[in-house]
Amino acid sequence: MFTPGSRVSPVRLAAALLTATVALYIGLVALGNITDFDTNQQFVRHVLAMDTTFHDDDLMWRAITNKGLQDAAYVAIIVWETVAAFVLIAGTWFWVRRDVERARLVSTCGLLMIMLLFGAGFMAIGGEWFAMWQSKSWNGLDAATRVLVLAGIGLVVVQLPERRADRD
Repeated sequence: MFTPGSRVSPVRLAAALLTATVALYIGLVALGNITDFDTNQQFVRHVLAMDTTFHDDDLMWRAITNKGLQDAAYVAIIVWETVAAFVLIAGTWFWVRRDVERARLVSTCGLLMIMLLFGAGFMAIGGEWFAMWQSKSWNGLDAATRVLVLAGIGLVVVQLPERRADRD
């Protein structure tokens, strides 16, 4: 464990803090989506329905207007966020316990889950496939980019090699 007076590797400390930061963020996002279900449910419905895009006939065939399918997608997002939060909390715990191999593995899995959700899910599928970039009112690309960058930085730090003196 990190204890007063013990020498802590700067790389391990940074990895632990970044993992904890992303865990806190995505945990709060999941909690917010669970406790205030309707707010982001509307966001997901509008993005999937493409009702605030340019209404280009060449793209509108992609729209999903069935509320059941829209809600299923939203619930899947919440489940993914919740699982990712728990994985990242576990990763943080392993960093604190100085179980470096397990911490690195679990943190990597959690951070990749976040990168998949925000990169592939929100930016690629939401932003491009459902043309979210065209919407002035339902555009989450800036927020998705911020989270993707934070998780990406965390992933790089988690993977950084340590100096021999820091490992001992």
